[in-house]
Order: sequence, then C-alpha cells, then structure tokens
Amino acid sequence: MQIIQPHYHAIARTAQDYERMAMSGVVAVAEPAFWAGFDRLYPETFLDYFRQISEFEPTRAAEYGIKHYCWVAVNPKEAENPELSREVLKHMPEFYEKPTVLGVGEIGFHKTTKNEEEIFEAQVEQAIKYDQLILIHTPHLQDKVRGTKRTLEVLSHMNVNPERVWIDHVEEHTIREPLEAGYWVGFTLYPVTKCSPKRAVDMLEMYGHERILVNSSADWGPSDPFTLQQCVVQFRARGYSVQDAIEIFHNNPARFLGQNPKFDIKPIQLETIEDEISSNLV
Repeated sequence: MQIIQPHYHAIARTAQDYERMAMSGVVAVAEPAFWAGFDRLYPETFLDYFRQISEFEPTRAAEYGIKHYCWVAVNPKEAENPELSREVLKHMPEFYEKPTVLGVGEIGFHKTTKNEEEIFEAQVEQAIKYDQLILIHTPHLQDKVRGTKRTLEVLSHMNVNPERVWIDHVEEHTIREPLEAGYWVGFTLYPVTKCSPKRAVDMLEMYGHERILVNSSADWGPSDPFTLQQCVVQFRARGYSVQDAIEIFHNNPARFLGQNPKFDIKPIQLETIEDEISSNLV
C-alpha cells in the first residue's frame, strides 16, 4: 500500500532509509524545520539549512521515487533567542515561494517560556499573513500538558483556521482538546519520549480516524522511520482493511498537506478490476 510520511527529518537520515521506505510503499515525505542538536548562532545558518531541505533534499529523495516537501520555521528550542529568531523570520517569506515548501513549522513550545510564546505568536501571524499551513510542536513529557494547553490558549486569540493547523506529538492525555477545537493532530512514533505503534492504534480506535496524522519523526536521535510501517501492521492485525489503512496513512496526510496546492498527491481508493477474460466468457 502507498504511505505518506508527514513528519520526517531526512537531513538526519541516510540514503538507505530512503531506499527502504520506497520499498515499503512510501511515496512522499514532509520535513519540518527542527533543532540541529545544538543552538545555531547566526541567521545565515538557518537560511542555509532552509536551502538544504528545500533545494537539495528533494533531489536525494527523487533518486528513490519519493517526493520530498518541507516546512520552514524557528523551532521552539531556539525560539528562546528572540533577537536571532526575528532576524530569521525576516527571511522566511522568501522560502514560501519555493515549489516544495508547504508552510510554517514546526513551531510552538519547548519549555513554555515567555520568549518561546513571543516567537510562536510571531510565526503564526506570519503564516496567516502569507496564507501558509501551520505545524505545531508540543513539548516532551514533563511539560506536555501545560504546553498543549497554552498552545490552544494562544491560538484561541488569533485569527487561525483550525483546519489548516496541525498540532503534533499528542498523546492520550492531550489529544481530546485539540480535536474538539477542530485542529488536526499528529501521533509521533518515537522511542521513550512520545508514542508507540500500539498506543497510536489504541487512540485511533478511541477517537476515530478524522483529522489524525501518524508519523515517525525520525531524526538524529534514537528513532526509526519504520515505526510507521509497524503501526500499519498493528492496525491491520486488528482486523482493519487495506483501504482503512490507506485512509489514515496516505489519505489523511494528502488531505491536510493538500490544502497547499504544491502538494499534489491526492487521496486514493482501492478498486477491484474485473478480469477481462472471465467477463468475455460470460
């Protein structure tokens, strides 16, 4: 079956991962801007990074028949430096014109500080101004509930369309409120700090399939892009059809990301083809 990997940090992965993904049905990946493992000191460092994920990385993915898209943003961890962040924001609109850039992300909170909130709001405002999709990071473990709550509070005072906002890394204790507010949510399959394939399928059974994305968020840390395929297997093992799986792991990303016309992969439907020879014998 065909799969879209909606949150994948390709810059941190090898070409072999692209090859294995292509062999397992992945047709497209979307790469949010994220923390490099250390705090960058200069705006130009961010701009070169944006160039890499918007210009070079698509060529690497294309060698394996995979379409590569990306997002640009100052990630929550580095948003703690407002002066640097605002310099980067001045240049981000240049990238919205590139053919593979889908929006602003990932933005939001790391430790839910005043500086993070200031830059979060500034990036949401810019996304609204330039009619960009928005991808929001919610904090890890100890600050998950507080950060998610504050995210929703900030957004409630801004002129955002919830259907164009994806709140990622939700878990059992943070999924209900974003869904009820009309946002898209994401389950991130990541060891230790986020969600397992089994827990993701449990939540799909509890909350249904609408406005839910599933991703592996594979990066330079202990992670595996194939937790997404493991989740497909877990889902199918519970008796769901291939079309049910396609709805979640292909069509939902196509629906959300396709709100930006640059993302041209459409939802798909399985059909049975009548055997020509059999029909001629009737």
